[in-house]
Amino acid sequence: MAAAHIPNLLTSRDARTLGRGRGRGSRGHNDDEGEEEPEAARARKDKIVQGTDNDANVSRLSAVEVGYLHDPYAKIFATVGSQRRFPIINRGTYVRTRAIDKLVEEFLYSQGSTRKQVISLGAGSDTRYFRLMSREQPPDVLYHELDFPVNTALKIATIQGAPSLRSHIDNPLLVLSTETELHAPNYHIHAIDLRTLDRGYRQPIGPGKLSHIDPALPTLLISECCLTYLAPETADAVIEHFIGILSPATPAALILYEPINPFDSFGKVMIANLAARGIVMQTIQKYHSLDTQKGRLWDYGFVDGGGAEDVDFLYQEWVDAREKKRIGRLEMLDEVEELNLLAKHYCVAWGFRNGKPPQDAEGKAEGKDEWKGDGKGTSIWDRWRALPGTLEAPLVREHLQSSFTGNKWG
Repeated sequence: MAAAHIPNLLTSRDARTLGRGRGRGSRGHNDDEGEEEPEAARARKDKIVQGTDNDANVSRLSAVEVGYLHDPYAKIFATVGSQRRFPIINRGTYVRTRAIDKLVEEFLYSQGSTRKQVISLGAGSDTRYFRLMSREQPPDVLYHELDFPVNTALKIATIQGAPSLRSHIDNPLLVLSTETELHAPNYHIHAIDLRTLDRGYRQPIGPGKLSHIDPALPTLLISECCLTYLAPETADAVIEHFIGILSPATPAALILYEPINPFDSFGKVMIANLAARGIVMQTIQKYHSLDTQKGRLWDYGFVDGGGAEDVDFLYQEWVDAREKKRIGRLEMLDEVEELNLLAKHYCVAWGFRNGKPPQDAEGKAEGKDEWKGDGKGTSIWDRWRALPGTLEAPLVREHLQSSFTGNKWG
């Protein structure tokens, strides 16, 4: 398969990669659109990105129907008929989904029944909440999904028409009169353009928005190729906004799934293929490697541990031999070299912070810092620490200092 014809792994995201480029575009600038009005240019770009949610749904359903993934809800959200994807796309969808599912589940099921919170940015028609709730022992979680109103309206309509989905949402279920937001005790769908979380944006978010987020619950933020479509300063501002909502004492973490390595020949073709569809990955120039992704997590304040590894590493180290054998029998994979190249150009990055313990009037810590753990498996992050690729805080800083000598890490 020639490089110019290699399919884009971005189309394999389960309704979050292309379809979720939440408000790509800068802080209201024209983005070199020539004579076109800035507002019209923004609307056109947003529509392109929103509309690719169908591509993502097709890719997810393809991986399910071939047998890579078990997801009984994928077909419910599919808006077009089944279309079998290339084997390398199915494999990419599988590895990404499995890796992120593992991080999410290890977070939710740590420390027994401790209630936790998940905030999924650009969630679109993602099925993760429903897959979690269908488990024999569903987690105790407050789950939030954020996306453009056009995507949230479609998702809510699908939920209302599917008893198998509604059964996993606690009553009372409140759908706002605009039909773009849904609020239930454990599940919230928020209609929002993430650019408005940047205070420098032309129309910043108003007071009271996202009020259902609990600032005290241990919180996991997820961005699967969502922030990459924002201007870098806006993507950073989005994460900083949520960090600002949470209490300093709250344990928190971030999972990112993003493209990397744009400067080699394969990366240039990958970017050109997307550009031909009108899609620009704006953060890839700044966060172009595993090391810059690690540094990014540190800058956000996730300084107690984390890692960043490409899809190839995740397949080799996070998928056991028995599972590799199973998926190897599902379909013929001829494009092994292309798969390896593609897998080196996407990564999952994860980072966490323990949270600062409450202080008394004299500034001394009150009580035991329960989140750090006692070395006996009681920490909220112990399961993440055990994953191949995770570095502890001192090792993260040492690695970053050696990787970025001469700049702020030097």
